[in-house]
Amino acid sequence: MLAAVIVLFAAVAGVIIAVNLDTVKKKLGISSYEQAKETAAMEEAGAEGGQRGNDLSAFLRDETFFDPEVKFKSIETYSGRNVYLMMSSVAKDLRIMIVDSVGRLVTGNPFVVEVRGVGEYTDNDEDGIIYIDGLRAGEYSVSLLEAEGYKVPNTITSIQIKQEIEYRVLDDIEYLIMTEDDIDAEKEDKEVKGAEEAADGSENTEFLAASGNARVGIDVSKWNKTIDWEKVKEAGVEFAIIRCGYRGASTGALVLDPMYEQNIRGAIEADIPVGVYFFTQAVDEVEAVEEASMVIRLIEDYDVDYPVFLDSESAGGRGRADGLEAEERTRIHKAFLDTVKASGYETGIYGSRNWLNEQVDMEELSDYRTWLAEYAEIPAYDGYYHMWQYTSKGSVDGIETRVDLNLCYMNIDTSINHAKGAAGYSGVVSGDSGNVPVGNDE
Repeated sequence: MLAAVIVLFAAVAGVIIAVNLDTVKKKLGISSYEQAKETAAMEEAGAEGGQRGNDLSAFLRDETFFDPEVKFKSIETYSGRNVYLMMSSVAKDLRIMIVDSVGRLVTGNPFVVEVRGVGEYTDNDEDGIIYIDGLRAGEYSVSLLEAEGYKVPNTITSIQIKQEIEYRVLDDIEYLIMTEDDIDAEKEDKEVKGAEEAADGSENTEFLAASGNARVGIDVSKWNKTIDWEKVKEAGVEFAIIRCGYRGASTGALVLDPMYEQNIRGAIEADIPVGVYFFTQAVDEVEAVEEASMVIRLIEDYDVDYPVFLDSESAGGRGRADGLEAEERTRIHKAFLDTVKASGYETGIYGSRNWLNEQVDMEELSDYRTWLAEYAEIPAYDGYYHMWQYTSKGSVDGIETRVDLNLCYMNIDTSINHAKGAAGYSGVVSGDSGNVPVGNDE
């Protein structure tokens, strides 16, 4: 009698499992790829004298079937760790990122992708990113080839490569942002202040009182260490321009300033209006869009009132972008500025007098704000500027290091909340009275 009951139970359970097998697999997310592997395994077992086909009593030979502690195995058990493709393109290029099921880059493996009609490309440095440039405009199909220990998608992904650059923020820019723990900061962070080299000794290093439409502020980075922003506010600082990051002078890595988050939060909490700057070492327009995309991602959750400035300086003559011609550098800078502007933020360029005169074409950049760095009692720069960094040797209560001091001549509306999801940035500075004309009559 007991044997009959077991047989009957086995038959019913087997029919239920067989009928609902596809449904179970769909709920588990098991693709046809896994099904094919299971079929191959059954065929292999059959060749060795085992059962093949629909064996309704197979579960009886599974010693763990009735064990209440046994759960469905994860999909990864079938063929290793799941990996997926993420792709983006700025213009005539393709960036492919191999990520896991939670969107993290998968490193440490030389993945290979096939771009149909173009060829195969290997992640030789095993950083989870494959970059291809020089592509023609059009639609491309990409697939990830089999990799031992990983389950690759059993699909072909398509992407449209454009001929011209679209100045928009890259959705996957987060994958390119590194911290200083990931790089050799001593070799990469090579920002050199040209204004210091050209200083004539007549600069005023005092914290100037605001006068007329001019406001006094500071710009800071990791070099200024930990800042007591409440004391800075009490000292009379009316705005702060904060470095959010830089591109490495050697490798070209996009690097977060280690003090950025602490500085921008501290300043805003102390009710000090903020702007940001980024030190560029971009060597083409694609890299400029990357830099701008990084900046936008870093500031979009904060109320950034002042402009986003591109710090255009030398890396001591050894930087990857130091050898650019003025015309080429200007075109690259414009790609950064246009991308920031398209995102709704005011933007501009920072540089010393000699740099602005010789290393960029300021006529081509006249639609943007200019932040002049010239350490002299009266600037000799003969162009228009909207902010003036008048010394790098300032002293402000709450900052233990020397700090850059600035005067701002722009009319900044701090009543607008520019954070993501709020009112947003209008992209327009009210009035042009902030322009300081030739002769620099403040």
